[in-house]
Amino acid sequence: MANADGTRRSFFDGTPFPEPSAAVGYAGNRIDRRSELRTPDSVPTALKDAAARFYLFRGDPPLIKAGQEPLFSLSEAEALGIDREHVVLLGWSAAGPRLAAMAPESVPIDEARMSAVNLRSLAVADELSAEHLGGLAQARSLLNWHGRHRFCSNCGAPTRMALGGYRRDCPGCAVEHFPRTDPVVIMLAIDGDRALLGRSARFQAKSYSCLAGFMEPGETIEDAVRRETHEESGVRIGRVRYFASQPWPFPASLMIGCHGEALSTEITRDETELEDCRWFARDEIRAMLAGTHPEGLVTPVRMAIAHHVIRAWAEG
Repeated sequence: MANADGTRRSFFDGTPFPEPSAAVGYAGNRIDRRSELRTPDSVPTALKDAAARFYLFRGDPPLIKAGQEPLFSLSEAEALGIDREHVVLLGWSAAGPRLAAMAPESVPIDEARMSAVNLRSLAVADELSAEHLGGLAQARSLLNWHGRHRFCSNCGAPTRMALGGYRRDCPGCAVEHFPRTDPVVIMLAIDGDRALLGRSARFQAKSYSCLAGFMEPGETIEDAVRRETHEESGVRIGRVRYFASQPWPFPASLMIGCHGEALSTEITRDETELEDCRWFARDEIRAMLAGTHPEGLVTPVRMAIAHHVIRAWAEG
């Protein structure tokens, strides 16, 4: 296809690049997973590479060395008690193999040299590179999945890690189990120059955000947006526009950010899910984003996809 001036048109004209998803927390992962090229020897081979480095976790939080360094050598990882049989091969970076493992809490750490830091706090502080935050998110999600899938859901037999952590095999019934990601829709309902925000009791004080909820089996993204918005607020949604996504390693979700066209405006709040839900004018939301709202109301921090979903509409 060609424009009137003779230049060639593309199907992707008007599509932003880099995409909005690139700006959210945990989205900077540059590890090449090579999941289709793995063999039973992938982990031993990676461990022989002097450039191999580990992301280590002590329970839920990752270990971070002084100077905000999240990578550990094999010798450092083994000194902290990792079990080679449970090492996950995340993939390969430009600098070498990247792996993940759990450091047992029974093994003491030198708190002057390293500490266990909440992964959400790391993203909020924005002191690690986007690449490391993305790698830590991948590592946490996979390690969490392995911890929760030690037994076969088909026959109950103990499963064993395969393909460097990208599969678990059941020796009892030969079923292969693969890591899962749970999709969550997170959406902003829009009525002209107003948008619908809610707050849960677990939110920080005076913080309002998009509505959100897990997708259900057999559901499209658009239908999930309509159902969740109506269940939580009573508002009906018509057209839905996808905006961006975010890997969310708590424990392993994909946040799917959308904007929805409100067909109704009366709010019937789900009092179990929300302690407040209301329409906000565009100017008021801009003040919340800027931190200048007269009542001190705020939106989620910049690393969260909700912040970007809200900002895209408020500034659009």
